[in-house]
Amino acid sequence: MKYKRILLKLSGESLQGREQYGLSPAVLQSYAEQIRDAAAAGVQIGIVIGGGNIFRGLTGAKRGFDRVKGDQMGMLATIINSLALQSALEDNGVKCKVLTSIRMEPVGEYYSKARAIEYLEAGYVVIVGGGTSNPYFTTDSAAALRGIETEADVLLKGTRVDGIYTADPEKDPAAVKFDEITFEEVLARRLKVMDLTAFTLCRENRLEIVVFDMDTAGNLGRVLAGEGIGTRVKP
Repeated sequence: MKYKRILLKLSGESLQGREQYGLSPAVLQSYAEQIRDAAAAGVQIGIVIGGGNIFRGLTGAKRGFDRVKGDQMGMLATIINSLALQSALEDNGVKCKVLTSIRMEPVGEYYSKARAIEYLEAGYVVIVGGGTSNPYFTTDSAAALRGIETEADVLLKGTRVDGIYTADPEKDPAAVKFDEITFEEVLARRLKVMDLTAFTLCRENRLEIVVFDMDTAGNLGRVLAGEGIGTRVKP
């Protein structure tokens, strides 16, 4: 495998699948199988999941919610998703721990870098829920932060699109996909890879990003094997 330790960022919307709201059992199973196979190959896997399939703080703020309360609701949504993925992984025979950035034992253990790395090295998949525990920060920022803290080799952003394009491929049929791109070029072109805070964290700490389509079964294994799918953002 190309990478020994990864931080996998999954979007809440992807877990929704074709459902109107909430969680798709079929997507959870597909993700669990891909993660199981990667763990069986010896890759140490940390995961951060968004909560947009349940509640997104920024959207709530636009509807009259207090922004801080809305973001806290979003943090709780990420923990629901973390528990759902943990359950799917355990059903597939994978050892898995949920750590939370907000104290809520016995739902999950309180996150620390040392505890996360200890579990990773012991062969557990580690899911970190609750975002950064602070409002005004996205789960992209949480993924970047946890990837840096746990000394991951790469941040893998699993999405519903197969990489980074010159424009939104769903709106512009002439959009061209990048196989590789530098951090500086992403900034120069003003491409939307993740929010600027998360992107800056990765750039300053030289954490490579790979954006790929997680919804195609087997793609996680292909990225880990070094196949040229998705888009690599390199320092």
